[in-house]
Amino acid sequence: MKRLAVFFALCISLQVHAANHINGIRVWPAPESTRIVFDLSKKPDYKYFSLSSPQRLVIDFKDSKSLISFQNSIKDDRRIKKIRKSKPKNKDSTRIVLELADKYQVTVFPLAPIGQYGNRLVVDLYDKDRDSKVISNKSTDSKRDIVVAIVAGHGGEDPGSIGAKGSYEKRVTLKIAKKLAKLINNHPGMKAVMIRQGDYYVTHDRKPKLARKNKADLLISIHADAFTSPKPSGASVLVQSPRRANSEFARLIANRQKESELLGGAGETIKKTKDKNLAITLADMKKEHTMKSSYEFATHVLRQLKKVTKLHKKKPEGLSLAVLKAPDIPSVLIETGFISNPTDEKNLNSSAHQQKLAKAIYTAIDNYFSRSPSEGTLLAANRVRVHKVTRGESLSVVAHRYKVSVGHLKRINNLTSNTIRIGQTLKIPQAE
Repeated sequence: MKRLAVFFALCISLQVHAANHINGIRVWPAPESTRIVFDLSKKPDYKYFSLSSPQRLVIDFKDSKSLISFQNSIKDDRRIKKIRKSKPKNKDSTRIVLELADKYQVTVFPLAPIGQYGNRLVVDLYDKDRDSKVISNKSTDSKRDIVVAIVAGHGGEDPGSIGAKGSYEKRVTLKIAKKLAKLINNHPGMKAVMIRQGDYYVTHDRKPKLARKNKADLLISIHADAFTSPKPSGASVLVQSPRRANSEFARLIANRQKESELLGGAGETIKKTKDKNLAITLADMKKEHTMKSSYEFATHVLRQLKKVTKLHKKKPEGLSLAVLKAPDIPSVLIETGFISNPTDEKNLNSSAHQQKLAKAIYTAIDNYFSRSPSEGTLLAANRVRVHKVTRGESLSVVAHRYKVSVGHLKRINNLTSNTIRIGQTLKIPQAE
């Protein structure tokens, strides 16, 4: 028995000190970054450093062996010239060198096992000038377009939920997002900004920043829900919970010198004023307007979605979600169905159903901005206002009120004389 115990102790000891293995590598290029993922058999013990002339990132995996070849690991990535092995510090380690095309902002971190993935080490290479880039370059006239930022949920290393038939949420959401973007871009006075255009990951904090950089009037995040049981089904629309919004509001006020741009036109006043009560009042008004607008748009979406699919929730639901935290951009997250439900999964993979979902969301966008177009936009300029004539009003009085000429008012209403009657509805053109 003693020998047997010693034998098991020796086996355990050998297992504890067994080398880690690099089993795979995946490269995910994106417009403003590249993510490199190393798959390992155990939690990585690593160190890294950068070298210049030429630019290189060196990663030392302690007590590790590589079971793969890096020869064909790069596919059309403009940031990485080559990935290769180099002589390690000792025989029990593996040294990996990434030969880079330029100097990048580097982030390296481990990820614990989850779902289909085991232990991983993630390397993110970010462009230095990424904040100066614009994702969509559709030109506008003097009156700008309404801008809708579309976030296709998950992507790259993050597949999202996976259906029983092997459907990946990240693929479904991207297909719906692209269909929605096409509908928006075909609408004069509107343009879509795709936060994710391919199979790569964008961090939650980055999504509203990119939307803001593109001057978005609305942010829509598209997802497919999942549950441990296959029974739940249907679509729902989520908005930021008041508790999370208030938490973000408190953080913003505390850092208002740095983050005044999050509050639109009132931002500079909030930043410069020495009156904290005024800063709080202005910021709170902006936050409340954004929350109200988000909820209003969410009701428009639900009204359209119920025409093409079953609803899981009939009213907008408030949750604490990082992607919806922008205090200056109305934002919603749309769960297009349950990928864990067999019927929903089949529908979500149907191009025809994806088009119906996209059309429903687009119609909600059109209806919402037809009623409440953003200031300075082409839609606002072309919006036809109406005026109901009351006692004592003449055509010249109405024209003066809206700063238009009597002749323009007559032309748009097909009037042959200056006579108007009480209760008559007049179309009001934009000010001349």
